[in-house]
Amino acid sequence: MTDLPIIELRRIEANVIKPLYEEMVAEIGTAAAQKILGNAIRKAAIAQAQTFAERDGPDRNMRDFQDLYGLWTKGGALETDVLEATEDTYHFNVTRCRYAEMYKDMGLGEIGHLLSCNRDGSFCEGYSDKITMQRGQTIMSGASHCDFRYRYEGDG
Repeated sequence: MTDLPIIELRRIEANVIKPLYEEMVAEIGTAAAQKILGNAIRKAAIAQAQTFAERDGPDRNMRDFQDLYGLWTKGGALETDVLEATEDTYHFNVTRCRYAEMYKDMGLGEIGHLLSCNRDGSFCEGYSDKITMQRGQTIMSGASHCDFRYRYEGDG
């Protein structure tokens, strides 16, 4: 992994993705381009999570998962209100998302959900099959906040 904040990695990726996405839209249309991009980003999120899972070992748990969130908030990228952080739950709201702001500023607001939000649940898949996520809304889609609700379904 790199020492760059995740938001800076996403900015670099978005600068590469933007012209590719625009070309795909011109060639195959918006729906097909978004489907391809969404699938690719989902797979990348799972692969990234598997790297963290290998690092954290087979006994990784919700506390290990909670510790990872500092990577995404680094540099003020996300402002959050933690509602609950236990051995089995991690519930918080994002009240400011600089990822959403960045994508909008880059002219990528229409696919920001694919570039960032879509990764969140997929990351769980790659990190641990015992962690699930529910989210009913995102700032990226116009809501006032994002409501993250992670749950650890351990062995007892």
